[in-house]
Amino acid sequence: MDALAGVQVGTQKALEMLDKTGKPSFIIINKGDRENAEFGKVLDSLKDILGNKIVPFMLPMGEGADMKGVVNIVDMTGRERRDNRCFDTVVPEEMKEELEPYREMIMESVAQTSEDLMEKYFEGEELTSEEIHSGLRQGVLDGDLIPVLSTSATQNIGVETLENMIIEYMPSPEDVDPAQGVDPRDQKEIEREADENEPYSAFVFKTIVDPYVGKLSVFKVNSGTIDGTTDIYNATQDLKEKVNHVYVLRGNKQIEVDKLYPGDIGAFPKLTKTVTGDTLSDPKNPIVYPSTEMPKPVISIAIEAKSKKDLDKLSTGLHRLSEEDPTMSFSRNAETKQTLLSGLGEMHLDIIVNKLKQKFGVEVETEPMLVPYRETIKKTAEAQGRHKKQSGGAGQFGDVWVKFEPGDDMNDDFVFIDKVVGGAVPRNYIPHVEKGLHDAMNVGVLAGYPVTGVKATLYDGSYHPVDSDEMSFKMAANLAYKKGMPMANPVLLEPIYKLVITIPEEYMGDVMGDLNKKRGRILGMEPAENGKEILTAEAPLSELFKYATELRSMTQARGEFEMEFVRYEEVPSMIADKVVAEAKAAKEARAK
Repeated sequence: MDALAGVQVGTQKALEMLDKTGKPSFIIINKGDRENAEFGKVLDSLKDILGNKIVPFMLPMGEGADMKGVVNIVDMTGRERRDNRCFDTVVPEEMKEELEPYREMIMESVAQTSEDLMEKYFEGEELTSEEIHSGLRQGVLDGDLIPVLSTSATQNIGVETLENMIIEYMPSPEDVDPAQGVDPRDQKEIEREADENEPYSAFVFKTIVDPYVGKLSVFKVNSGTIDGTTDIYNATQDLKEKVNHVYVLRGNKQIEVDKLYPGDIGAFPKLTKTVTGDTLSDPKNPIVYPSTEMPKPVISIAIEAKSKKDLDKLSTGLHRLSEEDPTMSFSRNAETKQTLLSGLGEMHLDIIVNKLKQKFGVEVETEPMLVPYRETIKKTAEAQGRHKKQSGGAGQFGDVWVKFEPGDDMNDDFVFIDKVVGGAVPRNYIPHVEKGLHDAMNVGVLAGYPVTGVKATLYDGSYHPVDSDEMSFKMAANLAYKKGMPMANPVLLEPIYKLVITIPEEYMGDVMGDLNKKRGRILGMEPAENGKEILTAEAPLSELFKYATELRSMTQARGEFEMEFVRYEEVPSMIADKVVAEAKAAKEARAK
């Protein structure tokens, strides 16, 4: 945490995640040497959120710009910065009175870890150093205590004390519960102890893509030992991967090692099929660990390579980056002819675009995503399509009568019905009438958008024994479509998305009001954890392009949402007129 900013949104989200997973944690109040930094004020705000779990293990020597070191309250020792280094020192006399209540807090926390210590504490006996350390460690492991430490990373003040406390109080692999998974052969639940004598297993939690080094699959060893000399079995995908090296990572360096043990974090280079979330394990004793649940993309933009020569590099770059970042996705929309890049927010998309340039040398242009509208009809109309062409030799002739009517559901695909009797249209030509109508439905008569929810019935026609052929009837069907559809009251449809929004209760009014402005419908509300509410709503996609940014602004970044397509609905006439006009203008511009 920042000693100046105090509890921020990121802090609260991290604390909520830690609470949900029950993982032991420290809270580090950094930048303690900044002007106006107040350790005590930040500590009080943490206590308001977490109550008596919060226990300070370190206190700054000096406040703000006067910070010159730290006091380890547990051991009552000091570390002071002199000549760009930190040295052991005694606790200043003037601080002892200030430390007393914090020291008392620690003793109470230790006493609560066992009945024997509680009894000893209340009888006024002094707790030994070993009892204090053992009690605090147990409290941290159980999640009953969250130590708060003070540091200045740039001055290296408190960092060594922090490192020592991590070793002293945080769980080693042997302290945590066995890793839980399933046997992929029979889906039975099994577990692995953090023991080097167990069959090996590891979880791939991150993928790093570098155009020069290649792909690095970063994993944590849960059981057994792993080296770089044997083939690795991917239990998630049921395949083997060839490996020759195993590394540990230090910054941007890869250091080759002989073997890794439970709790170690390592990396394999150039695993071709393995992705983030996969489990590597012993093929004779396979296990699959549950994959990490990733948030779904909620915002999209269209991207295009600035030069045509970069098209292949763009595709390669997007595929490689999606391996590295499972929260992004990309797709090609055949209707709008756009390549869509999707992510968690505008900043996320900016980072991806920047990585494409920095890592793969591809510069892209971005533009808003186009709405994939649809068209349908609301009335019934009948039309004749008559195609006749004479060109000296064999002619072309096809004649059909088609009835166009609304389907049972405007979201259904085009339905073709054959009701021809008496051979008015020969059997062998009817599939080509259907094909002609199907192709025509790709371009609506209103604004050129695909047509859906229409029933077309072929009920009559005529043919020429010599000039009729398959293409003639296909053309005739197209003519019937162009004549009949404008008479059937064509309307524009827009995609409707379902939103599941999780927000603190105090922002509910603002969010609901905003959704009403976006032509949204509220479907329901229900309580969630940590004083939040889950709001379910529906709204048109055209109103949601910037919703990730807008919700963040409305809720001070405390709100989050997921969205998914549910159906198409008719566009209100005023908005439809505008969309149709824009589509026609764009078509005219392309024609020029």
